[in-house]
Amino acid sequence: MVQTKLLALRPVDRLIAGYLVFAIPATLLIGGVQFSTLVTIAMYALCGVLLILFIGLDPSHSIGNTLHTIYPLILLIPLYTAIGVVNSGLDPSAISLNDVLVQGWEDTLFHGQPSYYLIRRFPSVAASWIFHSAYLIYYPILLAGPIYLVARGRHSGARRIVFGMMTAFVICYVFFTLFPVSGPNWSFEHPTGPVREVFPARMVYATLATGSAFGTAFPSSHVAATVAATIGAWCASPRMGRVFLVPCILLTLATVYTQMHYAVDAIAGLAVGLFGGWAATKVEP
Repeated sequence: MVQTKLLALRPVDRLIAGYLVFAIPATLLIGGVQFSTLVTIAMYALCGVLLILFIGLDPSHSIGNTLHTIYPLILLIPLYTAIGVVNSGLDPSAISLNDVLVQGWEDTLFHGQPSYYLIRRFPSVAASWIFHSAYLIYYPILLAGPIYLVARGRHSGARRIVFGMMTAFVICYVFFTLFPVSGPNWSFEHPTGPVREVFPARMVYATLATGSAFGTAFPSSHVAATVAATIGAWCASPRMGRVFLVPCILLTLATVYTQMHYAVDAIAGLAVGLFGGWAATKVEP
């Protein structure tokens, strides 16, 4: 009975289970025995329980099949939050050293810090509207493809998108655990003036104030997941892929212009997203 159940696991189930097997001992090793570490491990254990419950749903039932297809998107919230909890308990100076290292990469590649000087050298209110809005569109993009395809009864296409995104997220989360980087939003002073006061910018900062996990800058999971979702959407429907393409490009640029990520964060996120999208086409053909 157990063997049959294991064989019935979908690729995304194995991916999430594998990440939990990595994350729990890694968190204990890195964070030590302290309150934030124990809270994080408890959150991972909760994710494990939810994983078991979701994979136990009857795939022949329409609701069970739908929940089994999209449940990884639900687990993203506790998995992401857990990283922020454990990073908040680490020595901030150690994370700052990682930022210094990444800033050195920026200096080598770009002879400066694009995430700092772009919005200050080109303080366009119109550009601020566009790029901060593009940064926010990340959340609808994660949901739009899978929900649209599930609503059309195309579960295989939805699973492909979800697997690609989760592959990208898992790779990013491993980096966030082993190599936490706070990012330019924490390392540099925030931009001021009209570009900071436009409505989308205020929405971005309000969102970060309530739901941003510390130490999750490199690679950019915003870019990685969006690229993977766009590739999956294109495979399912070139028309839907074209709809995703422009927001994907704008969001990639926005992560740097809005000073949320270093440029190398975005580049690394692009590479991770391309890999996630490619892996999904092989694992969920």
